[in-house]
Amino acid sequence: MTVTTGMENWERSGQQVFWGELAPCEHVLQIYDNDKTFLDSLEGFVGSGIIAGDGIIIFATPEHIIALEDRLIKQGFNIDELTASGTYISLNAQETLNSFMRDNWPDPDLFFKLVNNLLKRMQRHSGKVRAFDEMVALLWAQGFTGATMQLESLWNQLHKREEFSLFCAYPKMGFSGDKASSLKTICAAHHKIIDGSPRPSTEIYYKTTITI
Repeated sequence: MTVTTGMENWERSGQQVFWGELAPCEHVLQIYDNDKTFLDSLEGFVGSGIIAGDGIIIFATPEHIIALEDRLIKQGFNIDELTASGTYISLNAQETLNSFMRDNWPDPDLFFKLVNNLLKRMQRHSGKVRAFDEMVALLWAQGFTGATMQLESLWNQLHKREEFSLFCAYPKMGFSGDKASSLKTICAAHHKIIDGSPRPSTEIYYKTTITI
């Protein structure tokens, strides 16, 4: 359904429908106003994946991992069992970044080796895989604009060889001043953009392309 919400031609979908119908190789972006809006989306992305039997890989800050898992537990998911079964992996985003960054730049060989190993581990237990990446947002917040775009590019290169869904999220406050000029480039690196404004947690507004 096409709606006008202050932004033309955004599509509206139910949260469960949108995340439940996510294609295996889609790369989704959210630039969010606040943590609640972001966590609503992350919970939908992960929760619908668990229900579908997808494997889940999370690269996030410890605070966001705790908040996400609290929400999943309230939904009735057993995180310990999912982890033990090999279908759920959560990793500290900054520590993971440190493992493949060299001179403030993502090393392609180290990145591909790390993520490919995780995907192979996950694919042994699950038919499909969903990954969430907050590492890009950390790089962006640290002022490494070029390195952020390189990491987004590495994800897209991996998408050409491996089948998995990817969700990236950035806080909107990071797009001010000179950084605002890079917003279009970041959006262009993704297949779908979901609105990050505060909305009912049951709804998602999205578009496949965005014009800045």
